[in-house]
Amino acid sequence: MPTITCTADLEQGMAALARLDPVWERIISRTGIPPLRRREGGFPSLASIIVSQQLSVASARAVWAKVESVLAPLTPERILAAGDEEMRLSGLSRPKQKTLRAVAAAIVEDRLDLRALETATPELVHERMTAVSGIGPWTADVYLLFCLGHRDGFAAGDLAVQEAARVAFGLPMRPKAAELSALAEAWRPWRGVAARLLWAYYAVLKSREGINA
Repeated sequence: MPTITCTADLEQGMAALARLDPVWERIISRTGIPPLRRREGGFPSLASIIVSQQLSVASARAVWAKVESVLAPLTPERILAAGDEEMRLSGLSRPKQKTLRAVAAAIVEDRLDLRALETATPELVHERMTAVSGIGPWTADVYLLFCLGHRDGFAAGDLAVQEAARVAFGLPMRPKAAELSALAEAWRPWRGVAARLLWAYYAVLKSREGINA
């Protein structure tokens, strides 16, 4: 599976996108090389993604620190053995407690093999991950992009990516996930770089111009 592992991979993808559409040249002129944001795959990373969903960076870090402290060592078996009081002390919301337990059970019962996902297509990664209760497309996308590093992963449902695409490509309104997925077909096989550039472009727009997110 082609992956993004270093700055050279990002630069190769950026050059390919710039050849496809001059809009990417304008985006790149504003963002420069976007952050690589790679992390090791596995249960702790997936748990971290679940914990951080719909939280600010500061809040996510605070909750994650509690989770690591209360539920160490962070393994599927440890999550399944944790009582309600430990879960409460971890700072996790009840929906996220439920999701972590569902993911832990799926791994222990061999219904979700995270190692096997390393060689799977983006579509198969989505299918296998979203089959687990509580894992939605956004979580699967983020794991695909940053833990697996798939070169053609994307995050069509991410609001920041949608808003950045709206501004960059002059769309009349923020595209829905299906609309952005259709637009992104032209960016294959470098949608993973496109997503990183759009996140970086969103940050530029938000800090320098202000946008309605």
